[in-house]
Amino acid sequence: MKQTNEAPEGQKLRRGLQNRHIQLIALGGAIGTGLFLGIGPAAVLAGPSVIFGYALAGIIAFFIMRQLGEMVVQEPVSGSFSHFAYRYWGSFAGFASGWNYWVLYILVSMSELTAIGIYVHFWWPEIPLWTSSLFFFLAINALNLTSVKVYGEVEFWFSIVKVIAIIAMIIFGIYLLVSGSGGEQASIQNLWNDGGFFPKGIFSSDGKGGFQGLFAAITLIMFSFGGLELIGITAAEAESPEKTIPKATNQVIYRILIFYVGALVILFSLSPWKNITTDSSPFVMVFESLKGFQFSFLGKTIYFTSIIANALNMIVLTAALSVYNSCVYSNSRMLYGLAEQGNAPSFLKKLNKSHVPIMAILVSSVFAAICIIVNKLIPKEALGILMSLVVSSLMINWLMISITHLKFRKAKKAENVKTKFPSFIYPLSNYICLIFLVGILVIMWVTGMKLPVELIPGWILLLYLCFLLVKRNQQKQA
Repeated sequence: MKQTNEAPEGQKLRRGLQNRHIQLIALGGAIGTGLFLGIGPAAVLAGPSVIFGYALAGIIAFFIMRQLGEMVVQEPVSGSFSHFAYRYWGSFAGFASGWNYWVLYILVSMSELTAIGIYVHFWWPEIPLWTSSLFFFLAINALNLTSVKVYGEVEFWFSIVKVIAIIAMIIFGIYLLVSGSGGEQASIQNLWNDGGFFPKGIFSSDGKGGFQGLFAAITLIMFSFGGLELIGITAAEAESPEKTIPKATNQVIYRILIFYVGALVILFSLSPWKNITTDSSPFVMVFESLKGFQFSFLGKTIYFTSIIANALNMIVLTAALSVYNSCVYSNSRMLYGLAEQGNAPSFLKKLNKSHVPIMAILVSSVFAAICIIVNKLIPKEALGILMSLVVSSLMINWLMISITHLKFRKAKKAENVKTKFPSFIYPLSNYICLIFLVGILVIMWVTGMKLPVELIPGWILLLYLCFLLVKRNQQKQA
């Protein structure tokens, strides 16, 4: 019989996240640096068909969020999918799922802190990168130590900035297309004129016509949706999880269609896709289109040329801060959940006066701080290797959510329990997700991204060895 080391009621996480917090946290999870800056490499690989890729990946993400949402609404606990894997799959599944997620977002924290330093360096090049990274590292961790409401409020406003930025760019893009102000090259026909909607082929020697480019890009596209599972992490601290979680989960698909697919249709229409490079994105092009505009303010003529780069830099800085803020929150709650399961040291269950898992935050921050030092001392090649582990961990994470949901539904059926928020087209959606995610790994292998795939067996073996070590220590103490 499985047991968890649950804390007394007075020592548990406090439900302080309101409906507006949950909604914007969910929305912010779908709008990150992957959308603002990650479109360029995917567009180079796939051309306009990247729009179809985002729609397809968004559907898979929606399926997985519905599967996670069903479990979370039924049992709103800390640790989220680690708890479900532990309870309905087995001790090792819970151990591996939780620690895999924690390591994944420690590595994401590392990359976001590095990005934050680069963005600040844009304004103040005399400030060393590690200094600005350290400043925001301390600031975000301090905010998370106050109360869950502070985290929710900060993330709420970070998400507001991102949403306004996307909406503004969409509206302005439509204006450029309809008014003709975007120039002769701005036309909806850009979606199919320059080599067709699928310009990169799979069999042809010249690379024209087919799906090869889309297959290669889909591996990059999927990573843009990492973070949506944060909806599940918030369940233990949501004021009314049975109401807020379903609403936030169901709106994921609409947000993807509007903020990803809708935005990309407009933006890819503004300029031929071949103008895009791996270092740019369609969003950059929209800002560049503003260069010819000017307006008067307090009797002075102000040119957009001077604020374009600053506005874009502020948006991507906000996106990076938002992601890191969520990393601090989700990692601490995952460690707290692992401690309740007995899969992490019990001191990680310690809460401060605001019912925030203070030790879990501090331990996660120590490892994130090590990442700052690593980024300062080790060349960029090492960072690329570490980020390959992010790729592997994300695939493991989503695969385990879908498999755990199958076991969850089987257990509920045996108990004759009708769940409150059934997932979409169960179990077909589970099998679609599993086939799709395995297919991603195959595509990664075929298209030259072998290292992330090769790391998966070794990573699982390492987790298993750690699991055996933890269980041995527990047996000695019993």
